[in-house]
Amino acid sequence: MDWDKLRIFHAVADAGSLTHAGETLHLSQSAVSRQIRALEDSLSATLFHRHARGLILTEQGELLFEATKVMNIQLDSTEARIRDSKDGVFGEIKVTTTVGFGSLWLAPRLGRLYDKYPDLKIDLALEERLLDLPMREADVAIRMKEPSQADLVRRRLMTVNMRLYASQSYLDHFGVPENFDDLRSHRIVSQNLTSPQVSAGITWIAPLLKNEHISHLTVNNYFGVLRAVLHDVGIGMLPDYVAADTPQLVRVLPNEESQEIPVYLAYPAELRHSKRVAVFRDFVLEEIKMDRQSQNVS
Repeated sequence: MDWDKLRIFHAVADAGSLTHAGETLHLSQSAVSRQIRALEDSLSATLFHRHARGLILTEQGELLFEATKVMNIQLDSTEARIRDSKDGVFGEIKVTTTVGFGSLWLAPRLGRLYDKYPDLKIDLALEERLLDLPMREADVAIRMKEPSQADLVRRRLMTVNMRLYASQSYLDHFGVPENFDDLRSHRIVSQNLTSPQVSAGITWIAPLLKNEHISHLTVNNYFGVLRAVLHDVGIGMLPDYVAADTPQLVRVLPNEESQEIPVYLAYPAELRHSKRVAVFRDFVLEEIKMDRQSQNVS
């Protein structure tokens, strides 16, 4: 099959439109249409159903599109490895992690990475959904559980404990709980109980929430939990790394905490030799080391 025709086919299938694909490829609609017809003729197959609102892939078209997606992933990976084989570190790296960890721990520290590598471009995707690394939805992931996907390089970074925090003004107004049972008369603020990445924390707090609890606010990320706690909404369940950078928080029931939650960094095996991935990994490890040193000093 003609590589150029496959490239054009992929663009059309991805856009669902000859016009939009042509704009992406800087080709006229008629030129794109001719290439698609020629590809269909060479395969003796119809690749698209044509209708007034656009194009829909046929069964044969779906098969070819799956193949071109894999080809594109491999080509992108090869391009990254070629670029990384040269001197210097530049280009884009897509990093995914949770909203809480990304906004409260990672993002504030990225300036130091840019100081070392000013030509690096970071696309930071913050969401609770686990992106598919082998399919290159992201280059690197930091997750609150060990990745289960195959063909990943994974590195355990640190452990996190969930703890209880409140604002001083909240405690002045509603009182300081002295034991776990006292929490039943307080509003608890936590991440959503169905989140896939906080099972250890939820297991810890679940017994409290099952029995005659006065009030409970759930938020779909820890940034929202933190903001609610700082504005006196209630006593929040937050990861310990948040408190280190938020001195306004007051720890409640200092002898209570969840089991350790492992934090992993992972990336596709094909990026094992990527300089961009290596410098990002090393940066995160160095930041964690600095955090530990500062905690030991304090």
